[in-house]
Amino acid sequence: MRLLLVEDDAMIGDSLREALRRQGFAADWVRDGQAADAVLSSGERFDAVLLDLGLPRLGGVEVLRALRARGDATPVIVLTARDALADKVAGLDAGADDYLVKPFELDELLARLRAVTRRHQGGRASPVLQVADLKLDPATREVTRAGRPVLLSAREFALLEALLERPGAIVSRAQLEDRLYGWGEELESNAISVYMHQLRKKLGADLLHTVRGLGYYAGPEKGGMA
Repeated sequence: MRLLLVEDDAMIGDSLREALRRQGFAADWVRDGQAADAVLSSGERFDAVLLDLGLPRLGGVEVLRALRARGDATPVIVLTARDALADKVAGLDAGADDYLVKPFELDELLARLRAVTRRHQGGRASPVLQVADLKLDPATREVTRAGRPVLLSAREFALLEALLERPGAIVSRAQLEDRLYGWGEELESNAISVYMHQLRKKLGADLLHTVRGLGYYAGPEKGGMA
């Protein structure tokens, strides 16, 4: 899941981005309202936005109103120290999907992220992704092979999820890097290869394939591909 974090406090933003990354999210971070508005109007797509209200250059409510005025329905959770009823009403009326007052627990934020994305999908639970006897449940974050649970790291899970969302389709290295990493995050050139190697060790190599020069895919091996 790719998130946009809009937070001007450097300490909060850095710690929250790192916490989200440890959970397997690709978290991009901007520190003022104008930067957020520019990113959100650029055509880049995010699964959800975590938005502070008290932002420099352009307030969070104005960012949110502009987003909704463009017809963009991306889920937005307001994260703010403002706990007055009037602020909550203003945020929700501007188009926020949820409102969480700082300080908050990461587990609560994760639960609210799952809830707003479910609502964004029309209330449907995320479908279980499957290729042959390999299954991944986005809701419970459980992975099984032939019915046996397999424990994956957050990044391994995110990589496998990206491949299983498009079974049989080749996903490029760049697409996978965008899915796993946020802006400015240091990325080793062989990171995707390393994670693929780890997934094959845990899940077997028969359903996870590399197409030299093109990318990777999940599914039965195709003729002429490795």
